[in-house]
Amino acid sequence: MQIFPIKTPLIKPEDNLVDLIIKSMFKQGYTLKDGDLIAVSSKVVSITSGRIVNLKNILPSEKATELAQKYSLEPEFVELILIEAEKIYGGVKKAILTLKDGMLNVNAGIDHKNAPKNHAILPPQNPELEAEKIRRKIYERTGKNVGVIIVDSQVSPLRMGTRGIALAIAGFKPLTDYRGKKDLYRKEIHITLHSLADDLASAAHLLMGESDEKVPIVLIRNAPITLTSQNESEKLKISTKECVYANAFQINPK
Repeated sequence: MQIFPIKTPLIKPEDNLVDLIIKSMFKQGYTLKDGDLIAVSSKVVSITSGRIVNLKNILPSEKATELAQKYSLEPEFVELILIEAEKIYGGVKKAILTLKDGMLNVNAGIDHKNAPKNHAILPPQNPELEAEKIRRKIYERTGKNVGVIIVDSQVSPLRMGTRGIALAIAGFKPLTDYRGKKDLYRKEIHITLHSLADDLASAAHLLMGESDEKVPIVLIRNAPITLTSQNESEKLKISTKECVYANAFQINPK
């Protein structure tokens, strides 16, 4: 497998994301092949779909002001978290743990980083749809069947630092199911599913970085994936009843 960082100019709301992907790849000498994967930063998906908010236009509520003081965040930023999140569980300085679109994340996926001054970037409104739109438009422009991963960064329980996750995917099967297979000692495997999508997202995240790298696109070639025309993003999610963390700590969406 090979992964290639695709540098781009500073991306603006009026940019056409698929045009930018294709032009940036061509400028660096790459052309798409059937079976390639295109990993795209969730932030540029948000930017090009207008998910940028001027914090000066946000009127914080009393609850937002209270939480902002508790967690050392701007009241306007916390108001956005209250709007976007389905549930708030608590937090630490600068970070509030939330439930958003069936996933635990920090600050409901909203970020100041790499946003203009006094602005915040919201997560993609419908990442599954955005991934499929990118895949379909790439096929219309190039005739190539590719997979798409929208990559976000996330923290893991009791682990320092961010890692890449697949916020949404399109065009390939995201999981390998090992249940019913045998291990090295011929014992049956009962619960293991391997998240190919998250591993590939993490590989892309390694090249994307977290600051001023200007690598929001990564080309992944010869990945061990199976292409499909079905949208299988939802298979990456697990219910709170099945999740070991959510169940153990009694986290629920209510």
